[in-house]
Amino acid sequence: MTYETILFEPKNGVAWVTLNRPEKLNAVTSKMITELKDVFDVIEADASLRVLCLTGSGRAFCPGQDLNDRMGGGDSRPDLGETVETGWNPLMRRLYKLSVPTLAAVNGVAAGAGANLALACDIVVALDTAKFVQVYANLGLIPDAGGSYILPKLVGLARARELCMTARPVMAEEAVEMGMIAYSKPESEFILFVTETVERMAEQPTFGLVSTRYALNQSYSNDLDSQLDLERDVMQKCGFSDDYAEGVKAFLEKRQPVFKGR
Repeated sequence: MTYETILFEPKNGVAWVTLNRPEKLNAVTSKMITELKDVFDVIEADASLRVLCLTGSGRAFCPGQDLNDRMGGGDSRPDLGETVETGWNPLMRRLYKLSVPTLAAVNGVAAGAGANLALACDIVVALDTAKFVQVYANLGLIPDAGGSYILPKLVGLARARELCMTARPVMAEEAVEMGMIAYSKPESEFILFVTETVERMAEQPTFGLVSTRYALNQSYSNDLDSQLDLERDVMQKCGFSDDYAEGVKAFLEKRQPVFKGR
């Protein structure tokens, strides 16, 4: 399948999706959002695809919205609320609820909505020279693409305020230290580590991984009793899955399980 602004390569159970506007550092346009939503549909419909790996082409991951894409002529001011409502919000809802686990391979700068696109993924691996920037303060805006939702949960409210109100760049290693991302890797290890990680995830019980994401995300809004009830309900569903049956059978037979993602 061919797209104009992204690359899509299904391989070994992994849906490799690359933001592909390197001449613009992969800045997001309305066309790219449409194509990302379309490729999410493809992933959802293909049971052989068990994990999404999202990365960028060239020297950047994504600097966020392409400002030229939404500017009118003269002194006209675009309705940014409409841009968020019709573009970013539907995209982020899809990504957070995708039926496969997700990994962002951040190969360079991730700024604004580009940073928040990465942080929405279940696991974030960054090149050690990559940096994350909540650039909105420089434009008189607030974090969008779910940034005001996810960042305080990852780094705490005090740190989130500092990052969002100063637009201070955060290098990958510091991002790991503050709990923003999972891994920082040097260039010599980055691609191999990402590939091994997503291919391993593609062999794991997909429904169980996505159910884990759901349970962890719900913990932020649930009280203890509600969370315990959720664990009961989700555990029940996982217990009826084919992958759970295979996991138990493999354990009893002292062999490696062969999960099918169901």
